[in-house]
Amino acid sequence: MTVDASHDTVLRDQAVGALVTDPSGVYVDGTFGRGGHSRAILARLSEDGRLIGFDRDAEAAESAAELAANEGRFSFIRAAFSGWGDALVERGITEPVHGVMFDLGVSSPQLDQAERGFSFRFDGPLDMRMDQSQGISAADWLAVAEEEEIRDVLFQLGEERFARRIAATIVERRRERPLTRTNELVDCVIAATPRRDPNKHPATRTFQAIRLYINQELDQITQALQQALVHLRPGGRLVVISFHSLEDRIVKRFIRDHSTADKDFFGNPTGPVALKRVGKAIRADQAETRRNPRARSAIMRIAERTA
Repeated sequence: MTVDASHDTVLRDQAVGALVTDPSGVYVDGTFGRGGHSRAILARLSEDGRLIGFDRDAEAAESAAELAANEGRFSFIRAAFSGWGDALVERGITEPVHGVMFDLGVSSPQLDQAERGFSFRFDGPLDMRMDQSQGISAADWLAVAEEEEIRDVLFQLGEERFARRIAATIVERRRERPLTRTNELVDCVIAATPRRDPNKHPATRTFQAIRLYINQELDQITQALQQALVHLRPGGRLVVISFHSLEDRIVKRFIRDHSTADKDFFGNPTGPVALKRVGKAIRADQAETRRNPRARSAIMRIAERTA
């Protein structure tokens, strides 16, 4: 299963350039996907460098296995990125690493496969699980969730202004028959949306919200970031690419909160800070967004471990 992910790897060169400060160091790609960032990281490492990839997606694991078979500096752990540091320790990698990066959200291959149920563009099973061997699918959840719960998920995780209408329509439709296909969910959203943004499909926020909820993605991000405080060495880099305002808000606040020391009554620092921000947030340039429209919403933040 040979996959060249370079064509749709968002902010590849900027992310890898910020991450790799020591070519002989040990690095973590917490969201392997199809390996676009991993391959670029390996290209910058010396013979002594090492890269460990993580992903919970079965097809990502297949792609990673192929890379590992041909690249001795790379190893892969099939697991959620939220527990990356603990997983390293469990496998005997106890020394802090030189850098870790996360490319958040759903990957282009996942969106392009109708059978995964992530996209409103293709009709397929209403699944949306990153790891299809675990948890409940979107269809299973929508079959039993209370109307108020659906409304809250759409409003809080999708920032959907018509969340109440859409939730009510979903519940009304499922009384006739369960929603099992992505097109059925799209039809509910369209029927419940009185005004539409000409530049955005009306189901965008609904699909996004349900995906975030089913995979508990925001909790995963928080846990993954916390592990950087323990498993990054001083001078090690944290690089995170977000595609959603809620994701980026978590990353931005995490870096801010751990880059500011507590102060006493007189305003003097009472202890060291754990991180320092490296530069400003980075976005894709026009050339990349023309080549890869998914890059338009990407925002990258970088931090460095201080102590």
